[in-house]
Amino acid sequence: MAALLFTAACGGGGSAADDGDGPIKVGSILDETGPLNIYGTAMSDATKLAIDDINDNGGVLGRDLDLVSYDAQSDNAKYTQFANEAAQKEHVSVLMGGVTSAAREAIRPVVDRTKTLYFYNEQYEGGVCDQNTFNAGVVPSQQLAALIPYAVKNFGKKVYVVAADYNYGQISASWVKKYAEEAGATVVGTEFVPLESSEFGSIINGIQSAKPDVVISLLVGGNHIAFYRQFASSGLNDTIKIASPTFGLGNEQVVLAGEAEGITVAFPYFQEIESEANTTFVDAWHAEYGDDYPYITDSAVAVWNGWHLWAAAVEKAGTLDRDKVIDALESGISYDGPGGTVTMDGPSHHVVQNISIGEATSEHSFKVLSTEEAVPPSFEQSVCDLVSEPDTNEQFTP
Repeated sequence: MAALLFTAACGGGGSAADDGDGPIKVGSILDETGPLNIYGTAMSDATKLAIDDINDNGGVLGRDLDLVSYDAQSDNAKYTQFANEAAQKEHVSVLMGGVTSAAREAIRPVVDRTKTLYFYNEQYEGGVCDQNTFNAGVVPSQQLAALIPYAVKNFGKKVYVVAADYNYGQISASWVKKYAEEAGATVVGTEFVPLESSEFGSIINGIQSAKPDVVISLLVGGNHIAFYRQFASSGLNDTIKIASPTFGLGNEQVVLAGEAEGITVAFPYFQEIESEANTTFVDAWHAEYGDDYPYITDSAVAVWNGWHLWAAAVEKAGTLDRDKVIDALESGISYDGPGGTVTMDGPSHHVVQNISIGEATSEHSFKVLSTEEAVPPSFEQSVCDLVSEPDTNEQFTP
């Protein structure tokens, strides 16, 4: 596989504080099996490819990365178990992982206690403010702030929300209501669905009665793919549009047939983005995993970006010392990723990145409709300043 260019806007040098010259242990915990592996498999593949890419380009501080990876099997208790093992037995220099927000919250107390630097590389409901945690995924003040006004303008002002029943879905539903009202729309119904549920008959009936213009799907996991099939089989997709910040992260557009066509989404990354960086990335991905790999997800690219941002920060710090790496990350490290430049916003520990609106096609892919560049995590910036107040450790909500 041809090595990818490891580029960062803020580079540096210097010897590592630990004076080591052997491989640097780094850790990853993801759901490679279980119902959440529709996200975790691609994220795990991205982790391995990112480690290989960094090592092929000289490693970090001239040392190879040695990946210690764990399969949490879609079990949050295992996230706690493996985070303890990675931090206290393997002594990893950084831990990256977690698919759901519940998994993130299983990891954070462990890494905070052990002072192990942590990256959460997945879209989520926003608001986490923790000196030890960095987020490379997209947040509502970037994603829903673009998607909801687009849906209201193009589809109508009656909005119905169907959400996964845990902290991601509950908090994101509040964001939908906020952005819908700001766009002059009304939320006419909200339903929360357990992750294990695959029966949507009563919810379909509720949508039929409410007659919304658009359904906002905040559904998560393999069981929830059934919603899109049942929605289409009821005939609702002939008159009601679906917009979603999660559809496609589990390659739902590949699994489904005509049921997916026309669903509108918003992500920092689509495989269809036309750029030299993305062409190089996609070619390298297919060289490693085969041309028949279904689709490279935004979640996978968030993981890829997270590893490269951390590597760039260590190079700038010239050491693996956690506090100095945090200082380097807070200085505004950038990386030219497959979806465009991502820049760590120092005070909030979230990234500034491009946001594109896309639409699912009948060819199991997406058509990119528009792109806004360098969108800041505006809510996180407004509530979280870890440079001035590093002892803050909470999750802010709208």
